[in-house]
Order: sequence, then structure tokens, then C-alpha cells
Amino acid sequence: MIAILDYKAGNQTSVLRALNYLGIEACITDDNTSIMQVDGIIFPGVGAAKQAMDRLSSQKQDELLKSIVAEKKPLLGICLGCQILLDYSEENNTKTLGIISGICKKFNPDWTDGVNENTVPEKIRIPHMGWNSIQVKQESPLLKNIQSGDNVYYVHSFYPEPQDPNLTLATTTYGKEFTAIYGRNGLWAVQFHPEKSGKTGLQLLKNFNEYCEQLKK
Repeated sequence: MIAILDYKAGNQTSVLRALNYLGIEACITDDNTSIMQVDGIIFPGVGAAKQAMDRLSSQKQDELLKSIVAEKKPLLGICLGCQILLDYSEENNTKTLGIISGICKKFNPDWTDGVNENTVPEKIRIPHMGWNSIQVKQESPLLKNIQSGDNVYYVHSFYPEPQDPNLTLATTTYGKEFTAIYGRNGLWAVQFHPEKSGKTGLQLLKNFNEYCEQLKK
């Protein structure tokens, strides 16, 4: 069983639909006791860092997430969930969970990405929204059957920057090269939305579930 943490921050239902499509048993829950009994947890989210942190703190879910990691229960952060696993977000100057050392930075509107028909560099649009390819930097159980050049779907104005570059598993380039996936076995985070990323995203969710299942054996 995979639990999708409900902290009133967006895309839980779309994640659940993707897992159901894969035939993976899953539920959306905010019950701390139940969450500690499942095989793995998905920590999704859309919206603002400060609002999310306020919600997590009010329900003591910030401490729950730290306990999940301390007990080595598999955890996958998605989008906002990916960002606030770090120490700090530039969004509203927000102290975040600090589970992984690093910060979340805002895209610089002066950065360019490609050229227009007049071969003039075009400034990036913020938020970064749409499909971009990833570049795999390290092997990981989360990236089984996923390779460089595969496309995934993004909607974000901030990007994660883990302090330890060895934690970066894959990158994407939009204005600059930034971390798309970071973590270590059993603790992963992705900036994109796997539940909206077609075949590649479904493969990633399948890989996460398979990792959770293997720990039970």
C-alpha cells in the first residue's frame, strides 16, 4: 500500500489516478498512524511553500515526515513536496523541512532559453510550464527503464538545489541546468509531475512502488 499524504496542497487525486492506472494499491490520507503502517509514502504538492509549511506544522505532519525518513520508510516528494524537503525556500523567505540539506531558488527572469526566429536569445517564461527532457546523472532504482532524453512535465517557478551535488540523479535545462531528481535509495524527490508525465512518469511511479515492495521481502 502506498499512502499519498493529504495536507491540502493540491494534486493528490491525480497522483492516486496514476497509481490506480498502474494497479498499485494506494490511498489519500492525513492520518498519521495509518501513514506509518504503509509500505511507502508519496509527498505531493502544488502552491506556495509558506502555506504548505503552515499546514504541515498545524497537523504535526512536519514531524511525521521526519519520522518517516528516520525509520527509513520509502518517501517520494513531488513538485512542492520536492522543494520543501530542503532547508529553505526563497519563496516568501520560508524555512522548510530540512530533511535534505539545500535550498529552493527562484528562476531568474533574465535567463534565456533558446532563440527566436530572429536568432535572438529569448528570456525564459516563469513559471516554467510544459515538457522538458531530463539528463540522467546517476543510476538509481527510481530510474529503472528511464533514460536521458525522456520528457517529463513541469509547472514551477522555483527549483531545488541540494547542497550535496552527489544527490542529484537527473537534471533539466531551462535557463540553466537544475536538479530534476535528487535523493538516495528510499528517499527521493522530483521537481516535475510524474502523474502528468505520460509513460516516463508512470514508469517512475512503478519503480517507486517496486522498491517499496522489495523492502517487504
